[in-house]
Amino acid sequence: MKSIFWHRRDLRLNDNAGLYKALKNSSFVQPIFIFDETILSKLKTDDQRILFIHQEVAHLKKQYQQLGSDLKVYFDDPINLLPKIVKEFNVETIYSNRDYEPYAFERDNKINSLLSDLNVEFIGTKDHVIFEKNEITKADGLPYTVFTPYSRKWKEKLNAYFTSEYPVEKYECNLSKTESTELITLKDLGFESIKKMSFPSQNFPVQLIQSYTEKRDYPSLDATSHLSMHLRFGTISIRELVRVAIANNATFLNELIWRDFYQMIIFHFPHSAKDSFKKQYDRIEWEHNDSHFEAWCEGKTGYPLVDAGMRELNSTGFMHNRVRMVVASFLTKHLLLDWRLGETYFAEKLLDYELASNVGGWQWAAGCGCDAAPYFRVFNPTSQQEKFDKKFEYVKKWVPEFGTSEYPAPIIDHKFARERVLSRFKQALNP
Repeated sequence: MKSIFWHRRDLRLNDNAGLYKALKNSSFVQPIFIFDETILSKLKTDDQRILFIHQEVAHLKKQYQQLGSDLKVYFDDPINLLPKIVKEFNVETIYSNRDYEPYAFERDNKINSLLSDLNVEFIGTKDHVIFEKNEITKADGLPYTVFTPYSRKWKEKLNAYFTSEYPVEKYECNLSKTESTELITLKDLGFESIKKMSFPSQNFPVQLIQSYTEKRDYPSLDATSHLSMHLRFGTISIRELVRVAIANNATFLNELIWRDFYQMIIFHFPHSAKDSFKKQYDRIEWEHNDSHFEAWCEGKTGYPLVDAGMRELNSTGFMHNRVRMVVASFLTKHLLLDWRLGETYFAEKLLDYELASNVGGWQWAAGCGCDAAPYFRVFNPTSQQEKFDKKFEYVKKWVPEFGTSEYPAPIIDHKFARERVLSRFKQALNP
């Protein structure tokens, strides 16, 4: 049987579930990658993620070439392109790893219908998560919407089968044998002006994972894994990382379970990508204050931990996990601005942006998510500062004018903001 393997959020050869199944079940497998026109058209021309993807696709292409094969790379709409590729290579099957986000799910359904008309099978495989769809459900078969019982069930069900590696190398002989081709350029994609930058390594010291529980909340320490970008684009295997977490740190494992949880939520409740999971929260009357939003975006709110976080994000495309919660709470609770504004800004800036986790995190902060902080929980950014950056080491790194006359006064009073949000939310939720 002749097949295509379509790389998507799985930019690696090793431990790739869909690639393994394609190679095992076929005598000829042609690997491809598609820069999706629909997705790229919505990105700014300086989006660093395209540089990262292009870099990793180049690395993947080189690996295939070393095996006597090649990764064919395209820039097109997959819905239009795949029927043409099927005919070009005369294949009977297309394999890929599943994507659970609303756009991808709808796109894949359309592709499945088109390929079915051509008598070509479209086979999806689980690779991006440990448990997907309905694999973890309540006793009545319904999906969990609260994390703690979900995580308990997740751990109960976990065994070596779910974390076992897929030995792709056993069947590499079934890769197509083809001449090498040149990789499409960033200029061809419309991103030639991207400023080159370095990205976090996908290698990590086990010691960091072992000390994660004690150090992860302190932003001045380099104590988080920086692996979220690699998980987002599949340059590392979630199964490998779970095995490391099981052996070294339960807190780190919980963070990976949160990731599975949010992927399950976005699959079962796609409306939550745009609207509040708890629909009554869409009754909240948000403020419309452009100057407040601009100050938040630029890191000029007068609250040093918030400002440091936003400046770190704007400068590096990364923000410390603890600080993400603080800045999200500040936007939605102190400034009373719609969580969607923050989610959209993070979507533009975060190198590790993943729809399910980002939406889940923002709705958690705003109180409107499936498993959210209650609306009356309002982070005090000053208390958070005193607790997690007592010596202002993180703040001084990103806000050099802090402590001088150049640093702005707070744009809003904490006591006023807290009373306002409690009143506004209570009014909307208890009409």
